Formats: sequence, structure tokens, C-alpha cells
Amino acid sequence: MTDKTVLKLVQGWETVRYELLNTRISDLGLKVEGSPVDGPVQRLYRELEAKKIGYRPYVYLTDGWGCPDRSPVIGVPFYLADPRLARLEEEQTGEIEDEQGIMMFLRHEAGHAVNYAFRLWKHPGWMETFGAFNRPYRDIFRPDRASREFVRHIEAYPYGRTYAQKHPDEDFAETFAVWLTPRGEWRRRYRYWPALRKLEYVDGLMRSMRGKSPSAGRGRMFMPVERMTYPLADHYGKKAERLRRAARGYVDDRLREVFPAVRGDVLRPACGLFRQYRDKLVGRVARWSNLSEASAETILRKLESRSRTLGLVFRPGRAEEKLLDIVSLATALAMDYAYTGRLTG
Repeated sequence: MTDKTVLKLVQGWETVRYELLNTRISDLGLKVEGSPVDGPVQRLYRELEAKKIGYRPYVYLTDGWGCPDRSPVIGVPFYLADPRLARLEEEQTGEIEDEQGIMMFLRHEAGHAVNYAFRLWKHPGWMETFGAFNRPYRDIFRPDRASREFVRHIEAYPYGRTYAQKHPDEDFAETFAVWLTPRGEWRRRYRYWPALRKLEYVDGLMRSMRGKSPSAGRGRMFMPVERMTYPLADHYGKKAERLRRAARGYVDDRLREVFPAVRGDVLRPACGLFRQYRDKLVGRVARWSNLSEASAETILRKLESRSRTLGLVFRPGRAEEKLLDIVSLATALAMDYAYTGRLTG
């Protein structure tokens, strides 16, 4: 078993996929800051600043794009915060937003957030331009695909780029998004469209808002990622067990045997044992398994990573016992692979 083979085994996509599907979304440690979606969010803020809008809508992770009714916050799909989750999303649904698509959605949702933060729908002229804000919201509507009364921006299945026709609130958000887009040349693009008057209204309205503070606070968030306490497999309505055989580097079950659930006021994180005694563990596993130290360390780092993700703990005073269990487990995993080609036995 070469070092490269072991590394490929524990980092293989089949194993990672199965681990992710069996993990509660709230336990994935997802956040906007520092994630792949952070760049587009910062770009949105720069675009707002370029338009002299000093307001920065709060962005959080949730189960899909959205801005809760009258709450000036932007919900972004959680899978965009982790490349592994984005890959899984594309596998499960057949599509994934590219950078251009992400920016289009962010600008649209920013339109909602700005509208709600400054209560723009109450301004004179808003209803005249877009219609009654309190009009019943329709999940299904029949758009006029030839209409030029509305801008065309995001692509929404099955309506194409006619989403602005869904509701006055969506009409404003789409118009705002087109107005906000850098180098969008909306005056030239829409110069022969009746929708131009809406763009000019938004342009004038936002100029009048310069230097003003929002009249509404952050408001409520709908299903933030911290409250998504169900496995990722449930999100997709999938039975992850059918993928188990392909997950040759899956070690969670064996780890839970070593670190079963316990209760107590003072507990120690299992991952701390791997980190604190790494050199000692690597030496012993290599000696008893005939692995190279590099391969032994690869398996131990895998166990450490999964114990951290799973939140495994043990009672104080049992560290020596658990260290022996870890050596036994890592050695057994190495033997499993030698005979079966997988860590799961």
C-alpha cells in the first residue's frame, strides 16, 4: 500500500460524498466569511458603494436564494460556501450557479433588501411605477414573453427571464439589479422599451437616498444554516446508504465505537488526542501495521478530521485507554485495506 494510494483512499470523492450526506448541515461549519461565496458578496458591496449606496445588506447561508418578506437580509444557498457541497449539488440537481449567475442573484436579492431596509415601497411613485406592493404573491404565473414593460435579468425556470412579471416586489428587485449591474448600459439597452421609465425611476430614487440610513433593522432570517439540523441526505431526499459500498475510506462507524456517546459536565474532544499525541501515534501505528510513517499519518489525520466533524468526546482520565484504542483502530484499518482494498472492512 503506497503513500499515494492511502491518500487517495481517504480523500476519494466517493468517501467524501458519503460523509457529507450523513452529516447534519448545521455541523458542517459553514459561513460566508472566507468561503467561495465571500468574494461575490464583497463585489456586491463594492457595486453598491460605487452607486453611492452606503448600505450593506447582511448575507447569511440558508437552503436557497431568498430575502424574507420585508426583512432586509439576503439568503444564499449553503452549498455555495464549500466546493465539495457545490459539486454534490451539481450531481444531485444537474446544475450549479457560476460566478455570473451568483452575481445576478445577489443583485436581485439586494434589490429586495434595499427596498425593505428603506421601506421604498412606501415612497410616492413606487406604486405608480411598479404596482401595489401588497398585491397577493403568486407562486405560479403566466408571463407575457414578448412584453417590454419589464426588464429581463435572472433566469428562473420555467419562466425564462420574465421573473419581473411575477409581482411588483420582484419587478422592483429585477429593475434594481439591472440598474446596479456595472457596465450594464441600461439606458442604451432599454432605450426603446417602456421598462426604461422604471429604470429611470430607480435611478432617481436611489440618488435621493444617498447619505440616508435604513429605517429598518436586520430583521428575521429564514432557516439559517445553523438551524438546519438534519442530514444533508434529507435535504436532497436521498437514501445515502446506497452509496456506502463506494465509500471505501469511510471511518465514522469505527470512530463511534472508540468514542461512543457519553454525558458529563467536563468532556474532552477526541480530536485533541490525535493532535496532542500525533508523533507518538504515527510511530506506533507504523510499527504495528508495517505502513510507512507518511501513510500512518494520513490515516490518523483522517481519523482526527472526522472526530472533529462528528464532535466526538471522551471522559477525562481515559486518555491512555483511548490512545491504545486509536492505535488499534488505525492498525485494523490498515489491515482491512491490505485484505479488502477499503478501510471500512
